[in-house]
Amino acid sequence: MSSNIRVNRICQYCQKEFIAKTTKTKYCGDVCAKRAYKDRKRKEKIEASNEQTKKSKTKSIEEIQAKDFLTIAEACELLSVSRWTIWRAIKRNELNAGKIGRRVILRRSDIESLFMQ
Repeated sequence: MSSNIRVNRICQYCQKEFIAKTTKTKYCGDVCAKRAYKDRKRKEKIEASNEQTKKSKTKSIEEIQAKDFLTIAEACELLSVSRWTIWRAIKRNELNAGKIGRRVILRRSDIESLFMQ
């Protein structure tokens, strides 16, 4: 059963006008349909990658918040400040720091008490 329907449509990909034989037709031809499919898949991959990155970032902050002792880099990430700001706070005795070998360790409770004053 063939249809005698002829509908003027606008292609959702190239925005050109065309005559469709069905009411469900979205694209003017196979080329536009394939290109739209590729664009759709590309956007899905980008969205999945962005979601994975976002998950990774929140996971690292949750891990930092669970620790009792932090390194300078972890404290910077937790507070969203530069490491020089942390060092200045240590030199001004606003933060207590301990050294184990070459590594400087901060107590998370000291960082939290910095904001309670």
